[in-house]
Amino acid sequence: MQLLLLSALTMCAFAANSILTRMAVDGGHIDPAGFALVRVGAGAVVLAVMVALRGRRLPLLRRNRIGGALSLAVYMIGFSLAYMTLDAGLGALILFGVVQITMFTHAALTGTAPTARQVMGAAAAFAGLVLVLWPDGQSSTDIAGAGLMVLAGVGWAAYTIIGRTSGDPLAATSANFLLCLPFMLILPAFSGGYFSVSGLLLGALCGGITSGLGYALWYVVLARIDVGTAAVAQLSVPIIAIFAGALILGEPLSLTLLIATVLVLGGIAWAISARSAPTDHR
Repeated sequence: MQLLLLSALTMCAFAANSILTRMAVDGGHIDPAGFALVRVGAGAVVLAVMVALRGRRLPLLRRNRIGGALSLAVYMIGFSLAYMTLDAGLGALILFGVVQITMFTHAALTGTAPTARQVMGAAAAFAGLVLVLWPDGQSSTDIAGAGLMVLAGVGWAAYTIIGRTSGDPLAATSANFLLCLPFMLILPAFSGGYFSVSGLLLGALCGGITSGLGYALWYVVLARIDVGTAAVAQLSVPIIAIFAGALILGEPLSLTLLIATVLVLGGIAWAISARSAPTDHR
């Protein structure tokens, strides 16, 4: 039960990132590049302070730290730049589809191949996302934006996989954010900057709480679940974000959304209750 609650809280934090980003960027309070930079900076500060209060040192020189920081930077940069040209629905479909495919492929190659039940659950969940997020055909997809979102999906999948070996989730996440920050400085070169106090506050909230602390909590969860389950569980995030958007931002609900929700959550429940089948690489 504790693991279930922690997982649910983490997915809600991830969905909150989407809501806060929509409020800030779509509301015209700050540009995407500036929002991403504030998000990472605030996360780094909040996490570093919490680590210091615990009397711990930041593991900046660990062997896998560069990999964690680079994968986080790839996700943040790809995600921010992609949403300059992609609509939210198609972007989410590409992102979480790539995350799922990448993590299941990694699991299969490293000896924890997904079972038929996990594959069926993932397929049902992905079908739900396709149903609710597929574009209506009235607009064309920007190839560059789609490519950047694919890159973001690979980055987040890699960050998740690397996080499973973290001994101290809070310290590891703090170190990742600090080392990621210099990479984020390239973002302003791709877009004109503008911001308001509201935009800065929303970016700080997204970075310090729902991203920084949310990612640290995700590292805690990752130590207790397999890669296949982690991949499928993240497919719930777009659904949570859509319902939160309806409640907070007044976005419309529909029968299609309700059917998709059943598919996604049902597929996740089916996959999570399955056991991974080890792969023999002899």
